[in-house]
Amino acid sequence: MLRRQVAGALAAAFFVAFSVFTGLAAPAAAQSYPDRPITLIVPFAAGGPSDVLGRLLVQSMSQTLGQAVVIENVGGAGGTTGAARTARAAPDGYTLLIHHLALAAGATLYPNLTYDTLKDFEPIGLVNQGPFVMVSKLELPTRNIAELLAHLKANGRNVSLAHAGVGSGAHLCNMLLQSALKVKVNEIPYRGTGPAMNDLIAGQIDVLCDQTTNSMPQIQGNRIRPYAVTSTERVTQLPNLPTLQEAGLPGFEITIWHALYAPRGTPAPVLARLNAALEVALKDRQVLARFADLGTTAYPEGRRGPAEARAQLEREVAKWAQVIREAGVSASN
Repeated sequence: MLRRQVAGALAAAFFVAFSVFTGLAAPAAAQSYPDRPITLIVPFAAGGPSDVLGRLLVQSMSQTLGQAVVIENVGGAGGTTGAARTARAAPDGYTLLIHHLALAAGATLYPNLTYDTLKDFEPIGLVNQGPFVMVSKLELPTRNIAELLAHLKANGRNVSLAHAGVGSGAHLCNMLLQSALKVKVNEIPYRGTGPAMNDLIAGQIDVLCDQTTNSMPQIQGNRIRPYAVTSTERVTQLPNLPTLQEAGLPGFEITIWHALYAPRGTPAPVLARLNAALEVALKDRQVLARFADLGTTAYPEGRRGPAEARAQLEREVAKWAQVIREAGVSASN
């Protein structure tokens, strides 16, 4: 009995000491953060829009944080492979994720995810918002959006539309377009719209619904043909392009948005440090000028913090769950 009492007392003392130690260690670790390079996972191939945005941000954030922020491209499965990698990472602020609306859509499209979209990430902040643009190879015999839509209706499966995997932004755009036109096309999956764009320029595929951040340089270089944007209003940098609503598809709207995330359990002081560094980047004139060149805009100041990012993710998960279930689409079909 005495031995059991002594053992119990020692165990209790150890638990108290361990709790005090870990309680003190977490703030101390947060105070010294970061003391080594940080990895920012881009869940799509290099050269795509998420990659471009990520590289713009890390230039500024590296200076603010005093440590290198290094891009790691972890493409595959519509962005869910990179998201899973982040969810499994240590919650210490050294593995981050930049993702867009596909993170929300993936919650419904992929029934066997190894992570919980709404529980396994700590939002750091919203980054940008912008439209997609319908573009084609130059050789396609269509000169405006009316001709392109007629071509899709008439040729269906004989037309190839690229996307960056089931659940990617380009795939969601394709899904809405086919639903609006009541037609099925030949969808070609890639690991990202970077390589898809390369094949579009080379004439290997016909059409791509892509973010302006990826399409603008190619449009300006006259390497692809633009037709229309997916927002409700025209884009300043592409004033001659109509919206798809103007082109006769009422209610058609899909916009892209990006946010930064850390694994669940990342200490609040670390998240605050990262959010502050993101804020510096989103106020950087060079970053904002580059955003403008790419046809996208930063989320408004005061409406892009962690709470707003979480609310946006929750809204988009609910929105796309309804759209995807009504369409009867999943990663398995």
